[in-house]
Amino acid sequence: MFTSLQGRTAIVTGGSKGIGRGIAETFTRAGVDVVITGRNSDDLDRTVAALAGLPGRVSGISADICDPEDSRRAVTEAVRRYGGVDIVCANAGIFPSGRLEDLTPDDIEAVLAVNFKGTVYIVQAALAALTSSGHGRVVITSSITGPITGYPGWSHYGASKAAQLGFLRTAAMELAPKKITVNAVLPGNIVTDGLGEMGQEYLDQMASAVPAGRLGSVADIGNAALFFATDEAAYITGQSLVVDGGQILPESHLAIAEL
Repeated sequence: MFTSLQGRTAIVTGGSKGIGRGIAETFTRAGVDVVITGRNSDDLDRTVAALAGLPGRVSGISADICDPEDSRRAVTEAVRRYGGVDIVCANAGIFPSGRLEDLTPDDIEAVLAVNFKGTVYIVQAALAALTSSGHGRVVITSSITGPITGYPGWSHYGASKAAQLGFLRTAAMELAPKKITVNAVLPGNIVTDGLGEMGQEYLDQMASAVPAGRLGSVADIGNAALFFATDEAAYITGQSLVVDGGQILPESHLAIAEL
């Protein structure tokens, strides 16, 4: 039985859609007050409306976490609204595709700015609040792509996700004396609105590569993030948890065919 997180406050960056929205919903259902950030006000409003009525309160802040000042503003506003920040879910990310020979400096910078720099900036902005909490938690949404696997067209994305893990290991050491843990969730193939638009045939093909026989849900990632936020996970830091239905395990499709 886990200690209730009701009454604590979380910031979920990129929380208006996809995995971020799933994390926000999971935390709100657990009674956590959640502030979601995003760059699209309409998406923020829709998500806040959809999550209204759950045990935790939820509100949105339009912010660009690529900007350190915007990150500080988001944290300041979260503290003003709910009295503090106990949990930071550094989830915001982009995943444009581009072959290595075609990538421009701007392409590379755009991905690193959101996926890596945005993670660092939001954690930096929240350090004082997380320290005051006494049980601060940072949960980073990384990926299996980059830290473990590769995929054509995602060399810059994979590099940004691997960079997040390099960051978390030293950050976890530096922040441990402040009773702040830093961990990461590494999703495999997760069903989101964007993925659903690819069509059922595409989804079935992707699921065929997963030993569990299905793609993951945003709730699967939300539940993993929620675990890292609990009091019971206080002695876990600097770690990464793969949530992929066993996707990285087979040597080939032939291995799955033998199941």
